[in-house]
Amino acid sequence: MKVGFVGLGLMGSGMAGALLRAGHEVTVWNRSPARAEPLAAQGATVAPDLAALAAGEEIVFTSLPDDAALEEVVLGPHGLVANLARGAIHVGTSTIGTAMARRLEEAHAQAGQVYVSAPVFGRPDVAAKGELAVVAAGPGAALERLAPAFAAIGRMTQVMGEDPQQANLAKLAGNFLIASVIESLGEALALVAKGGVDQQAYLDLLTSTLFSAPVYRTYGQLIVDRAYEPAGFALPLGAKDVRLALAAGEELKVPLPIGSLLRDRLMTMIATEGEAKDWSSLGELAKIQSGQ
Repeated sequence: MKVGFVGLGLMGSGMAGALLRAGHEVTVWNRSPARAEPLAAQGATVAPDLAALAAGEEIVFTSLPDDAALEEVVLGPHGLVANLARGAIHVGTSTIGTAMARRLEEAHAQAGQVYVSAPVFGRPDVAAKGELAVVAAGPGAALERLAPAFAAIGRMTQVMGEDPQQANLAKLAGNFLIASVIESLGEALALVAKGGVDQQAYLDLLTSTLFSAPVYRTYGQLIVDRAYEPAGFALPLGAKDVRLALAAGEELKVPLPIGSLLRDRLMTMIATEGEAKDWSSLGELAKIQSGQ
């Protein structure tokens, strides 16, 4: 199938590459043109500008860091809504707020287009392998049409409903849980380390018994190794997702007291350690505060 792809950061490049390897015809565009060069070498067509990409595709994926970037690319004067054909589908893979998802759905509907939310779980190395978990929501006919593309970028697709914001809410709740795991792992590792227990042995115990899920193995190892740079998912992005989860909780009248703690812990890390580190470095804060 023919697919346009906008946003070639670590995640977007991985997904676009997976689509190419699956045999799809992919046209790409990125605000920093140099990011398109590796994909061009793999067979992607590089669009001269965003408007040209939108006008030439019936399906366009976006992978952008936040609501503001997505608003500019989709709702701006040279953006997707202004240039996609009627009936075209925009697939948003970004982790955004539910309010933004509703804005995108309404804007595309008014233009006779379709919006599908399809945020993903997985870090950049997983995206490069085409093994993400796709969390999708949107009209059933559009989801069926997108199935081959989802199969290319992910090992599974879980449909959350026909309302796009449902997928974004599920993704925000998932990232809230990941941040909770990072914080609690960091505290537990700081505790045993200060008591003289080998952190690697302790992590091996946890992940082979009580907590064998990939999130514990992946983030636990990053914390033990203190492997926070280069960032696969930087601290400010984690802080943004926790803020969006708190905003969703406020809108739905669901208290998230752990979310408030995580917001403050992430802000502490950003203020003291900078913005360049991976959000797994949140697990370092308990060690720092315990004098390790």
